[in-house]
Amino acid sequence: MKRPNTALIVDDEPHVRMYLKLILKKIGFKTFIEAKNGQEGIDLYKLRQPDLVLLDVNMPVKEGMEALEEIMQFDPTAVVVVTSSVASRQAVEQSVELGASYYIRKDTPKEDIANQLDTLIDDIWE
Repeated sequence: MKRPNTALIVDDEPHVRMYLKLILKKIGFKTFIEAKNGQEGIDLYKLRQPDLVLLDVNMPVKEGMEALEEIMQFDPTAVVVVTSSVASRQAVEQSVELGASYYIRKDTPKEDIANQLDTLIDDIWE
C-alpha cells in the first residue's frame, strides 16, 4: 500500500504549523493544507479529505475536540492525530473516545514526533 502524502495541519499558531510541516516533510509528506481554527479544519477536511490530520486542541472559533468529533462523523476512517501542549489523562482519553488515532504533545522532541508519526503511518498504511 502506498504511503500517505497529504496532511491537514490545524493549529491557530503559524509557527507551530510550520514546525509540524517540517516534521511531516521529513517523513515523506508532499502536500500540506493549513487551517487556523477548528471550523476551518472541518471545512478543509470535507473539501480535500487529506490522508492525515494534525489537530490542535485549544483554538479559537471551534475547539479541537469539537472539530475531531465533526471530522469523525463525516468520515469515520479519518486518521486524526491530536497535538497539544497539554496531555492530561482526560484530554487523551477524550480524544481517543472521539476517534483520534494518536495524541502527541507539542513539546515532544522533533525526532520523537517524527518517529511516532512514522510508526503510526506504518501501522495504518502498510
